[in-house]
Amino acid sequence: MLVKEIMSEKIHYIHVPGNRSNAMELMREKKVSGLPVVKNGTKKLVGILTRSDLVENPDEEQIALIMTRDIVTAEPDDDVQDAAKKMIEKGIRRIPVIDKEELVGLVTASDIINKALWKMDLEDPAENYMITNIPTAWERTPLNIAFEVMRYFNLRVLLALNKDGHLSGILTETDFIEESEIISERTVHNTSVGTEGDKWSWDSKSVLYVIKNHLKFSDKEVKDVAAADLVIVTTKTSVKECANKMRQRKIEQIPVIDVEGDLVGLVRATDLIKAISD
Repeated sequence: MLVKEIMSEKIHYIHVPGNRSNAMELMREKKVSGLPVVKNGTKKLVGILTRSDLVENPDEEQIALIMTRDIVTAEPDDDVQDAAKKMIEKGIRRIPVIDKEELVGLVTASDIINKALWKMDLEDPAENYMITNIPTAWERTPLNIAFEVMRYFNLRVLLALNKDGHLSGILTETDFIEESEIISERTVHNTSVGTEGDKWSWDSKSVLYVIKNHLKFSDKEVKDVAAADLVIVTTKTSVKECANKMRQRKIEQIPVIDVEGDLVGLVRATDLIKAISD
């Protein structure tokens, strides 16, 4: 199967020069977590911008200084298997598709799942592809703390647990960002300079104002935002069935439980595509 058979051709992108506000507004409006970046007035691909890029650079306004310039790309006639390999090797979820340097499409891990993987007879169990080192938090944890837990694991998802330690919900990076805003905070730093022992000397004071942007979250707790209508698979659920569940529910990750019902891992779209990249 070729990339052009599964790629999205009606894609949303943003131009440079441009600013973070426009990018965030477009991401929220179109419900996407990443945007290809093209040179203004053309469709020449110059970068890619993700919500993670915006979160990691709260003090920068210009897209050109936030976006990733080292872009992994594919061409329409590339094999889907090769695109999957690129995603896995680079740890990414989307690849812009170009033809003669111009943006013509976008292929994501979800595209591979939704349009290819779920149709294949892949009976390997989920336990062969799931990750086990995943962030979890008590469902009464404030969002700002839960967000830091998620970032510590360098993942874009967090699982909520109730007071009994059982799975009660799931949050993605998108859920966190929807409950946050960028605010500016000013701090004042004073320094004094003088000549010790000289009664005629002048003491001077300099005042430095530092303005720093950061994410401010709402006062909600994890349980107020987490999706509670969960799709769950077991360690023995096949890759094909996992892919089909993702396709049906339009999700990119599913918690994995063992035969006793205990949470043991998480399987993501980017994990499942390894089944066709070997």
